[in-house]
Amino acid sequence: MQSLFIFLGIIVFFVIALPIWNSIQRKKGNTEENKPEPPLIEGGCCGMHEVCERNSLLAAFNQKPEYFDDEELDRYKGKDSADYNEEQTEKFREIFYSLLDEEKHQWIHSLQLRGISIPDQMKDEVLMVIDDLRAKKAHG
Repeated sequence: MQSLFIFLGIIVFFVIALPIWNSIQRKKGNTEENKPEPPLIEGGCCGMHEVCERNSLLAAFNQKPEYFDDEELDRYKGKDSADYNEEQTEKFREIFYSLLDEEKHQWIHSLQLRGISIPDQMKDEVLMVIDDLRAKKAHG
């Protein structure tokens, strides 16, 4: 009998706590419908992605990858980003830094379309460069 009262007490607690919790979250503005949209910059890009997806998902299926004189990277298709050695990473780095600034995000997108992962050893570096380029573009 005592376990029945404990069980009912737990149920009553949750029945009371859930509406209170929802009310607190609404007041804080933490509900999905109240979340602000990220600000859009240049062509509908919110700037929150590693690579800006300007097209709808359906259009992305029809996109053909653009090559940047980097056909040799196709041999890494399907390779896990953690499995690159230093020599392979340097090949990616060499290509990345040989590109014009305005081509860098296109190259990353091309790699994604081709199923090629960027080596883990340079992901932070690439993100930092792309973020810096976006900041420069946004400020003038």
